[in-house]
Amino acid sequence: MIQQLFHRLLLRRHFWRYATFSEVAELYSSRMMRMIAINISAAFVSVYLYQNGYSVQFIAAYWTIFYIAKVLIALPAAKYAAMFGPKHGILLSNLLYIPSMVIYVYVPEWGIPAMVAAGLLQAVSSVMYDLCYMIDFSKVKSVEHAGKEIAYMNMVEKIAKGLSPFLGGVLAFVAGPQATMWAAAVLFAFASLPLFKTGEPIKTRQKLAFRGFPWQLAWRNFIAESAVGFDAIASGTVWSLLVAVGILGVTSNSVYAQLGALLSVVMLAAVASSYIYGKIIDRRRGGELLRAAVIVNSLVHLTRPFVTSPMVVASVNMANEAATTGYGMAFTRGMFDTADLSGRRITYLGLIEVVVNIGATGAGLLFLACVSLYGDIEGMRIFFVVAAFVVLLIMTPKFRLYQK
Repeated sequence: MIQQLFHRLLLRRHFWRYATFSEVAELYSSRMMRMIAINISAAFVSVYLYQNGYSVQFIAAYWTIFYIAKVLIALPAAKYAAMFGPKHGILLSNLLYIPSMVIYVYVPEWGIPAMVAAGLLQAVSSVMYDLCYMIDFSKVKSVEHAGKEIAYMNMVEKIAKGLSPFLGGVLAFVAGPQATMWAAAVLFAFASLPLFKTGEPIKTRQKLAFRGFPWQLAWRNFIAESAVGFDAIASGTVWSLLVAVGILGVTSNSVYAQLGALLSVVMLAAVASSYIYGKIIDRRRGGELLRAAVIVNSLVHLTRPFVTSPMVVASVNMANEAATTGYGMAFTRGMFDTADLSGRRITYLGLIEVVVNIGATGAGLLFLACVSLYGDIEGMRIFFVVAAFVVLLIMTPKFRLYQK
């Protein structure tokens, strides 16, 4: 039913150039189900660990190691995608995420061994999916209307991202946080089904090609992408913990419902801004959008240390979502254009996956250092002051698309 809804929408709009409407509808519906599955539980994992007696310092170290693992996994995942195709990579990714969610349920009984097993499966799954999704989407996009296409995919993501934390929070409040892990596992089982009515969008049995790779074209993109990875940890893991521990208080399961509601208020702003940003990008103003959104995002980080009430948290979340949506869409459009120009699509996107996780690892190390030196709450506040300056690197790439 979801797939048919997207099919009718896209058929009416005629956006897509290389893919059939069935292929695009499948990509949209699969993406929505995966985003719901991830966000119904992902925002609560760190809080869940904290509630089970693990310190903020331990959680920071855990996620740092998690992202180091993702750095090491990225290029083997790219080789898999080149050999078997992105749709097979997405299938493997979703299948691996199911046991990771189930194993998290048993963290209270099994402890660190469960965290290691769940984290490793989750790391492989997330790297494989992010890379294969980028390959698939970059291949089927339209050159002339890519901004609008990215906007529609972004709206799908934001609807899922907006609704699922609230639903997951309520479920965790009523039935316990383990219930959200089980729900996520079930949703992942369905997320791959729409993708296998059509074939792979690329030629399979390829190899990564580093000889002749256009480093001059891509190196500044890699620096900026590392800052994107840094920002994802700042706005996700660190912010959720600061809100839960420093503002709401982790005293009962009600924190999950409160945190979910605060994360879900961003949906309307994100959906509306996605449509507007798509038009701006297609009018060749993506470079200006990128710079403006990054500056706003930096200012949002500077305000986080001073937030003390749930109402202000909601306002900060909305401002952050508008900013990250803006730079994310503009950056994605420039990145896909570079993938086309490079002649090494899978190699380029594989390296992108490496550097984004290097940036996330850097954020994890800074997070760990701050809470170790200054304590939990004060350390997280200092982290955001530093993050406000690091994220400015996101506006440094020289995408050829925006130099015309």
